[in-house]
Amino acid sequence: MFTYIATMSLSKTPSHSPSVNHTDQENNANTQWPGERTSRLLRKLDLHIIPFMSLIYLLSFLDRANIGNARLDNLESDLGLHGLQYNDCLAILFPFYIASEIPSNLMLKKVRPSHWLCFIMVCWSIVMICQGFVRSYAGLMVTRALLGVFEGGLFPGAAFYITSWYCRDEVGFRLAMFFSAATLAGAFGGMLARGIAEMRGVGGLPAWAWIFILEGLLTLVALKDWKIYMHTGINLSAVTPLYSISLFLPTIIRNMGYTANSAQLMSVPPYVIACVFTVLASWVGDRYKQRALLMIPFQLIALAGFAMLISTDAPGVQYAGTVLAAIGIFSELPLSLAWNAGNIGGSLKRATGIAMQVMGGNCGGIIAAYVYKGTDAPRFVKGHAILLGFISLSIVLTLGMTLWCRRENARRDSLQVAMPADDKDGPLEGRREDDFADYVPWFRYQV
Repeated sequence: MFTYIATMSLSKTPSHSPSVNHTDQENNANTQWPGERTSRLLRKLDLHIIPFMSLIYLLSFLDRANIGNARLDNLESDLGLHGLQYNDCLAILFPFYIASEIPSNLMLKKVRPSHWLCFIMVCWSIVMICQGFVRSYAGLMVTRALLGVFEGGLFPGAAFYITSWYCRDEVGFRLAMFFSAATLAGAFGGMLARGIAEMRGVGGLPAWAWIFILEGLLTLVALKDWKIYMHTGINLSAVTPLYSISLFLPTIIRNMGYTANSAQLMSVPPYVIACVFTVLASWVGDRYKQRALLMIPFQLIALAGFAMLISTDAPGVQYAGTVLAAIGIFSELPLSLAWNAGNIGGSLKRATGIAMQVMGGNCGGIIAAYVYKGTDAPRFVKGHAILLGFISLSIVLTLGMTLWCRRENARRDSLQVAMPADDKDGPLEGRREDDFADYVPWFRYQV
């Protein structure tokens, strides 16, 4: 059923991308399209694209992160995991996830999204079901690696697909709606895992196996541009704490002194609250055409959250810290994606640049798998300190990119004013933005 829905929503690719030539096409849209017709078109796109892409991503994120819930239902003891073997099973997903991202996005240039995205969706669903039947450390490692292979193409592919339908001042809110599915997946995963826990022993399988099986069934080159690497660093600095929270939040809450069942349920509110802020933040970003100036406050909120986790052992204060951390890191990420996508000219460069950003960011998943070690329980001071460092790095990189974008825009403004009117196009006359990407003189960077 979900494959059919996804096929319907992805069955057509746009004949031209509104992001290919941002300035010219947006000006033409303002000139030729009445506001009412534009609004009607946007509502139609929103109805046919965003809900289904969000649903697919919710299922993807749920399948990837549910191992954190399965851990509370005796996954480690049943499989005989010891030492860092559980952490190895978390980390093994990400090298394969990362390696598949750019090739997958390039496949979208050759294969219809309805075919390619649905293909990888069916494949990871089958892998998830198989994961419920593993009986050893090696089996879990293999299925987690395969999950990374097939899931890796979804996020950058869907992000590129969405940016191909909207102008860059419209894309941030849509990416947030899409990305907010991750926060809902965290909340839904806790509630679902609590219910599935009652299936312990059904069919001779443990509860954690049913978590994998049922959630699997539910789902059934711009390479030299330093700016992309800066955005990749910002993404890495956000994704590392994001995955750390997603994979270990139930464990962190349990180590505050709560029972496993209570920890499952208490992992829900941070995600729900973060979902609201994620959507609101990106809506404001689109409305006022700001990205970085919104990212920094949320980075500071995340910083405060982890500071609360590291500074006290009072359960109430620590739990409030997890809420603030979730709000900050989840709200920042879609803003970061929209910022990068809006600042890359040309569809080919944008497709590769988005994939690179997501690919580099997901390297944080490997780090996240080892941030919270069992030997550091119950306070996990070392893990919280590591994530404080990553968030601080994201603030520094965001400030640096903001200052550069402002200075570069001012430089291009001054050059255009100084240029004689009949020479302003110069050697670029008649050339499309695709030919020179964001280096064309009329391109201006968002901040």
